[in-house]
Amino acid sequence: MNDQYGNFYYQENQGTGVSQYMAKTFAWMFLGLLITFVTALLTAVTGLYVPLFSTGIIFALTILEVVLVVVFSARIQRMSFGGAASLLAGYSFINGLVFSCYFLVYDLGTLVFAFLAAALYFGVMAVYGYVTQKDLSSWGPRLFGGLVAMLLVSVVMLFMGGGMMELIYCAVGLIIFMAYTAYDTQKIKAMYYATGGQGEMASKLSLMGALELYLDFINIFLFILRLLARANRD
Repeated sequence: MNDQYGNFYYQENQGTGVSQYMAKTFAWMFLGLLITFVTALLTAVTGLYVPLFSTGIIFALTILEVVLVVVFSARIQRMSFGGAASLLAGYSFINGLVFSCYFLVYDLGTLVFAFLAAALYFGVMAVYGYVTQKDLSSWGPRLFGGLVAMLLVSVVMLFMGGGMMELIYCAVGLIIFMAYTAYDTQKIKAMYYATGGQGEMASKLSLMGALELYLDFINIFLFILRLLARANRD
């Protein structure tokens, strides 16, 4: 296994310890998703979205989201478990405020369908990442390269419009984050062996893994939503 994951991954003693660790990580991820979607729904229903969008606060919140992810990644070793958990909850809440616009643009049926489809794709790839004996660590640089390429393409699309390029962009984005789901799931499993699943650091890394899985799911959901929107336009 790549040194990034440590030398503990292929230990024989997998037992219930790693299963419990993974279950706890996914529980944190689902809690984050719940906070996001409940916040988004309430923001849309109560009309709180009006001042958020009319004053431009929503753009500040979007930048804050990026800052929180960077801080989470850079300071995870130094912050307390409570601080890390609060950061994850805070990010999920802020993302819910930003996501309120989707309840205004799309009907509930489309959102539910996209969510269920995302859950299916995410679940299949998470299971694959958990059970496969293949080392997925080499996927990391390639997937990151794919994200950089997508960022460049998105800039080009601002000037050239969508069309077929948008369809390809969404399809590739969906594939990348499905692959990231498997990659991150295996990485979390490796974290368990690297820390023995014990101590505060193991718990904080579990929160970090939950954030990564959360972001994978959210991006899968958004790309499916964009594909559905294009299909409806056509």
